[in-house]
Amino acid sequence: MSEGQETGVRRDEQYFSAQPSSEDRRRQLSVKLAGADRHVEVSNGVFSASRLDLGTSVLLRHAPAPAQSGNILDLGCGWGPIALHVALLSPRAKVWALDINERALELTRSSAMLNGVSNIEAVTAQDLPADLSFDQIWSNPPIRVGKEVLHNLLMTYLPRLSQGGSAYLVVQRNLGSDSLITWLNGQLPQGWEASKYASSKGYRVVEVTRP
Repeated sequence: MSEGQETGVRRDEQYFSAQPSSEDRRRQLSVKLAGADRHVEVSNGVFSASRLDLGTSVLLRHAPAPAQSGNILDLGCGWGPIALHVALLSPRAKVWALDINERALELTRSSAMLNGVSNIEAVTAQDLPADLSFDQIWSNPPIRVGKEVLHNLLMTYLPRLSQGGSAYLVVQRNLGSDSLITWLNGQLPQGWEASKYASSKGYRVVEVTRP
């Protein structure tokens, strides 16, 4: 089922609309994050509004343990599963959950409160400090927005990795994960490296490292 079918809105609303036009019908789900069942809040007009999507599940299962301190970015947080997972595992880290969709940010904040998580800051790009760098970046990036938008997004935030930092991106193989690795290696500064970290269920976890 596509994202558009799943949420009952046009496909791109969740990616491009700061204020989704769909009805805000909030409900709770139970999903496994950080090794336990957690109650989260979801709604229409956000990515994967009825379940923990498979790509995110692959990322959370196969990426390494998150950094235990410093700043971690969840790029394109949706309703917040990656940010919650990372924040629960790394309570001394500051997790920045970034999205254009204000409803997604509200849901991330609500789910953080439901789970007693206080180290998540859910923000739009305008509220992200311009000089902030990240020890890690985690993302299920919006591949379906098209290459130009996706490439601009990645090259806006990947260069903000701290020295020695790393990023973990989950991408379907049939949606260009291998070609994305090649493209990243041609765009990132000398010494940086993009590579396949893991594969599962038709997805690749791509690792980007900064020396």
